This record gives sequence, C-alpha cells and structure tokens, in this order.
Amino acid sequence: MSTEMKGPPPGLGAEWQQVLAIFSEEAEELLSSMEETLIALEARPDDEHLRALFRLAHNLKGSGSSLGFQSLTDYVHGAEDLIQALLDQRLTVGEPWVSLLLSSVDHLRELTRAALAGVDQLGPVHRAQLARLLEGGATGKSSDTSPPPTVVVPFENVPLRSEARVAARGRSLRMDVERLDRIVTLAAELSIARGRMTQFLMEAEASGASWDEALTQQREMDPLFQELQEEVMRVRMVPVGPLFRQHLRTVRDLARAQGKLALLELEGEDVTLDTAVLEALRDPLLHLLRNALDHGIETPAERQAAGKEACGLLRLRAVHEAGGVVVELSDDGRGIQRERVRERARERGLVASPERLRDEEVDRLIFEPGFSTARTVTELSGRGVGMDVVRRDVEAMRGTVAVRTQEGHGTTMTLRLPLTLAVIQGFAMGVGDQVYVVPIELVQECLELPASQRTGEEAGMLALRGQPLPYLRLRSVFGLGGAAPGRENVVVLRHPDGIVGLAVDHLQGEGQRVIRPLGRLFQDAPGISGSTILGDGRVGLILDTSTLVRRAIRRAAETPESPFTEAALIPGADARAPSASRASEP
Repeated sequence: MSTEMKGPPPGLGAEWQQVLAIFSEEAEELLSSMEETLIALEARPDDEHLRALFRLAHNLKGSGSSLGFQSLTDYVHGAEDLIQALLDQRLTVGEPWVSLLLSSVDHLRELTRAALAGVDQLGPVHRAQLARLLEGGATGKSSDTSPPPTVVVPFENVPLRSEARVAARGRSLRMDVERLDRIVTLAAELSIARGRMTQFLMEAEASGASWDEALTQQREMDPLFQELQEEVMRVRMVPVGPLFRQHLRTVRDLARAQGKLALLELEGEDVTLDTAVLEALRDPLLHLLRNALDHGIETPAERQAAGKEACGLLRLRAVHEAGGVVVELSDDGRGIQRERVRERARERGLVASPERLRDEEVDRLIFEPGFSTARTVTELSGRGVGMDVVRRDVEAMRGTVAVRTQEGHGTTMTLRLPLTLAVIQGFAMGVGDQVYVVPIELVQECLELPASQRTGEEAGMLALRGQPLPYLRLRSVFGLGGAAPGRENVVVLRHPDGIVGLAVDHLQGEGQRVIRPLGRLFQDAPGISGSTILGDGRVGLILDTSTLVRRAIRRAAETPESPFTEAALIPGADARAPSASRASEP
C-alpha cells in the first residue's frame, strides 16, 4: 500500500497548504479524542464509548480519504472493523484490545505526519498491526493475543516533540466570533476617540481650550483602552483541559511499563491560562507525573499489603486563586521517604547534619540539582534531572512549586502560576536612577530600614515582629555604586522557604506592567527575568526573586561571616537583630 503524492489537486494551488494545515489540526483533535475515549472505555466498558470511538475513527477516515491519503484511510478502516467487532460483542472489551487500539492511534499519528509530508505508505510495522486489526475484526479473535509492546519514550526527547507539535499547529488559537466582534467595536470606538483628541489638540491654541477639557477627553479614552487590552488578553486564554487529558494515556502506559496500575482523575478542566503559560507547563507536568508513578505509586501487591486498592490514584486539579492559577498533582502512594532523603543528602554532602532538618526542609531537598533517591537508574528516573527541572521551569514562569507529603499516604505537588506572562501587576522600587519591579502578589509589606543597618553591606538581618528577616541590598547586588540616601526601605517578599527583604532607596508603588523580553546581551543576567517600559519611557527591570535568594544563600555558604545563612530563611527561628519599623506610604 503505497501512494506517491502528486501535489495539490487542480485548482487549489496555494490554498493546498491551508487545506493540509486544517486537516493536521482536525486529525490531531480526533486522535486525541480517540485516546481519551479508549482510556474511558477501559475503565468503564459500554456501548456509548464504543459508538463515540467508531464515530471518531469514521470522521478521520473520511477526512483522509477526501485528501487522497489512501494508506491512512486503509489503516483507519482496519481499526473500524475491530471497533465494530467490539460493538457486535464478537469481542469482549479488555486490556489487550484497548492496548491494540491505543498503539494503532500512535501509528495513525505517524501516518498522518508522513502523509502531510508527502509520503502516503504503510511501513512493515504498520502492515503487521493492520493485519491484527483486520483479523480481530473479521474473526472476532486474533492468532496473536499478546498486547503490543509499550514504548516508553525517554524524557530527553519530549521537548523536541513539543516544539514539533507547536510548529505543526502553527501557534494558532480559536476565537469566539462574539469576542472578535467586541474587539472590532472597541477598535472603532478608539479610532473615533483618537480623532476627537487630534482635532481638539489642533484647535486648542486657537480656541483657548483648557487642560481640564483635555483631561476629560483622556479619561473618556482610558476605559476603552483598558477594555480592549482585557479582550485581547482573553483571546490568549485557553482551558487546561486538553493538556490535562493528554496525560490520561501517559499515566496508563507508564504505569503498565512498570507493572503497576494507576488511574488519573481530572478536576478544573475549564480553568483558563494564557497559551504561553500552558505551553511552558507541559514539561514540568510530565516530570511530576513520571515522578509520581516511579517513586510514589506502589505495585499492586505492595498496595494490597498496605490495605490500599490495587490501582493507584493520581488527581490533577486546577483552580483559580488570588489572581493566578493553582495546579495540584496528588497521589495516594507511599509518600516521600524522608529517612532515605536524609541518607542521600548526607552521601552527597548537601547538608552537614540532615537529622536536624525539619520535615518541610527535608522535602525541599528533592528539588536540588542532581538529587535522586532512586537506587537504580531507569528510563523514568534515577539521574536526578527531574524535580530541579520542574522548579527551574516553574520559576521561569514567575511561579512557585511546593510539596506536601505524608509517608504511606501520598504526596501533593502544588504549582502556583500567573494567569499570563504578558502583563503583571507589579510593585516598582528605585535604586539610584534604576527602577526594579516585582510581582505585587509576592509583596507582603514595606518597612523602613533602621539607621543601624545602613552599612552598605550586601546582606543583613532584621527582626520582624520577633521573627528573622534576612535582606539583600540591591545597590550592592547589582553593583550600582553611588551613595545610599539618608533613608532606605525594605520590601518584604514572600518566598517558598519563608520571607526575605530587598533594601531599596525609594518606593514607587503598584501598577500594571507590560513585560518585554530581555535582549540577548542581558538574557543570562542573574536576578533579572524581564523588562518593562515605565510611564516616563525609561526601562524598568523585573526581578527574579528566587534566583536572588538562592544566590545570596550560596554566597553565605562560601562566606561564613555573612549574616545571610540558610537557617535565616526558616520561619520561627530565633533572631537577635535590629527591629524594623513599618515604612510610610511612598
């Protein structure tokens, strides 16, 4: 079965690529829906799921046939025969047939990509699989009853697949017609308002118009600008459901590859995120799922011995919270074995006395680069490149990651993410003639730096309501030079490990900031994550607070006399340091 593609049909010409792009997107949606339906069918076999599966396959066959993809059409026809046999109850729905159909979905993806590239033919593996489908559909049984081999793709290949997926999709988004109409209407209203303002300015001098009239017109335009910006931002918001549902298949296949049983439950599929955040979430989420299956979920025998169901449960949940989105992945597995973590920390020299660490400090060690509790290296884990990548990628989105665990009962990973990477509500602060911005949700309060602490040192320690407050002086961190003013302020930020302060010259307050990427020259600058254009046209720098804190901790380890130590970040630790007074409003 081989077909040489002869190019676009007569009359289409340049439109042929658009037709192929539409087919590519439609085929991926149909194949993803087939995967989800097969997973649901295995968990709850019924005719409704089978009929839905048959419709999806039939739609794919019709689309492929209309474009002349004969090999793809023949393969889907074989899958239809097997699904019909299941509908007719000549075959019983079970794991072997579901696995056969799931691997057929993988083949259909390969055939679709090949057909789009101009090669419409079946390879030896495809022909062998098609023979099994046709045999099962025709006779109601198969001479080869063994399930198809499960292929576990090494994680190193996943970023390439993600990039290919983005490229194939052409980074397109679907938009409601009503929303598009609203954007067009707002643009028209803004055009009218701009014309009125232009005419006013041209006639102002001659007519003797006052600034009050100019401000009135400007205030009339402001709501239009704000509403247009909000509508455009909503266009980029997409639900997390499609990304979450992709992992139903991932969990099933990875669990079976390890001789385990696991079911993934989804909550909050209608929660929306900026498409850029959603794309950046793919890799961390896959890391967390693989980690939960390898380290958390036990084998059926181990679970039954512990009084649990043989099938492990993972729950993936999303919810809007405090102007952002919280994504939680929880499992009912063995939890983090803290004694094993302490043992590994001692072996690697991460801490001098791991037995003195509190439970939450032990849990945070799993995010250290190269850290792994696995005794052997497998395709899923053991190399220590999982959880630190999760933290790095999440923090690159201005998010945080936290862990909560109970040994023997399971673990919950919590990711707190911004709604968008394009705009933030930021708090601006000045050092010399430079302005720095941090996300407003990280700001806890602002304090005046005591006179006794105005030493010019890079790091220091304050007492905030009886608790230690380590702080960094941004003037020293970024080597700005110059003399500090007579009064300095400390902006107190919430950090996953506690609280930390940033000493600055003056406070400028809250405002919406449009994020701009850094130029190549500054992309690797430590402590800086982006830039923004200020109201006066100057450039402000957005701080990467997590990097700044870790940088200070590393320096403290190298310089024992530094007051900024890892112990200082522990909430509730005893501290003898100058007390800070609350700063007045900027």
